[in-house]
Amino acid sequence: MKPWKPSKEQVLAAKDKTVSDIIASNLRVLFVGVNPGLYTAAIGHHFGRPGNRFWPALHQGGLTDRLLSPFESQDLLKYGYGITNLVDRATVAADELTRDELIAGAKRLEDKLREHRPKYVAVLGVQAYRIAFKRPKALVGRQTERLSGAILWVLPNPSGLNAHYRPGDLAWLFKELRAAIDEANLTRDLE
Repeated sequence: MKPWKPSKEQVLAAKDKTVSDIIASNLRVLFVGVNPGLYTAAIGHHFGRPGNRFWPALHQGGLTDRLLSPFESQDLLKYGYGITNLVDRATVAADELTRDELIAGAKRLEDKLREHRPKYVAVLGVQAYRIAFKRPKALVGRQTERLSGAILWVLPNPSGLNAHYRPGDLAWLFKELRAAIDEANLTRDLE
């Protein structure tokens, strides 16, 4: 699909719209956003807003061999990755979501994980993860528990609105995830 820029009216009209999951069975990693922003919903592609740092972090973290654009999001399946959200509806900012929506989203996510059985799941939003899964002290990185059988990672929200993590910090955290995947693959190959 060819990139295009939505008008201000199209962005505002995207409130409460959804973006389709990019998902398949037995993925290497299922990335889980909090929910789509209005720009993302307007263009219909995950992490679509210019300035969102998901795509650069994915590439700089060594998870893709080149920088993909949101309009190439279906190509993630070729790498063994997918994307879904905790909450489907688009908002201006994630803080518009209620606690109940996040908790309900966690239950839906667990259903998707049981159905599609990814090896890893990476939730992109520490605060949303803490609320949705009732883990108030969770930190960024690999978690000790699994989520519906998948190895669980929590990574920062890559939104440009998240000033707590610089682009280099995000890339480093994505590299840690990549290293864990590589180590698991090597261990499996040696068995």
